[in-house]
Amino acid sequence: MLKSIGFNTIRLRVWVNPNPAWNNAADVLVKALRAKNLGLRIMINFHYSDSWADPGQQTKPAAWTGTLNNLLTAISTHTTDVLTQLKNNGITPEWVQVGNETNDGMLWPDGKASTSMNNFAQMVNAGYDAAKAVFPSTKVIVHVSNGYNNTLFRWLFDGLKNNGGKFDVIGMSLYPSSANWMAYNSDILSNMNDMVSRYNKEVMVVEVGMPWDNAAVCKSFLSDLISKTKTVNGGKGLGVLYWEPQAYGGWKGYTLGAFDNSGKPTVAMEAFAN
Repeated sequence: MLKSIGFNTIRLRVWVNPNPAWNNAADVLVKALRAKNLGLRIMINFHYSDSWADPGQQTKPAAWTGTLNNLLTAISTHTTDVLTQLKNNGITPEWVQVGNETNDGMLWPDGKASTSMNNFAQMVNAGYDAAKAVFPSTKVIVHVSNGYNNTLFRWLFDGLKNNGGKFDVIGMSLYPSSANWMAYNSDILSNMNDMVSRYNKEVMVVEVGMPWDNAAVCKSFLSDLISKTKTVNGGKGLGVLYWEPQAYGGWKGYTLGAFDNSGKPTVAMEAFAN
């Protein structure tokens, strides 16, 4: 259905040892095979956690313990394992995201950026190097939320750069309201252009969302954001992905999807038609 309404890319979340087992390596492989067989591009999004990782929680997998070196080895092993399973099934992701919404690093407390940017940079590099070893041409993303917040992005990416952190693409989230989306879109465009000029990297809006029952406004928001992303300096604005469009009518309490109560796409999804 997503392909039929204009999507060309699927972003798949990976958890380490989740319970229940959805979003583990085996589950991701099934979804990735479906996407590959439909001719869709694929992004693999490593959370490096057993559950959700976001700006408010970056919880280490229960099985990952010990020193910083132990954690770096675990990141490398997990990244290599998942990507090798994809490779063995003829799947090559175009992008690999190392960490999810890492506004203050990951694998807390060891990789908390405000405590040790160097530790965080080493973790990013462990994921980066593992991904490149399996798929040398795949682009690696570091992802930060609040894409309108240039101060946050400069702090985080200056910190990574100054500590030898490696990344190919700067990923952003953007979750505006129906009232402030125009200001947010203006700010994220300025931020994207600044990131391109400051670090000479590509940028991508890897998560957006708005309440499913504000569909007409959401369509305007998405159409404008897609248009703005296409204007980023040097053609380095790679695209816009919705999170999580198929969450319908407040599924499990999540209201920022783009399918309605009947499970059908809202008019917001028309923004992806071209």
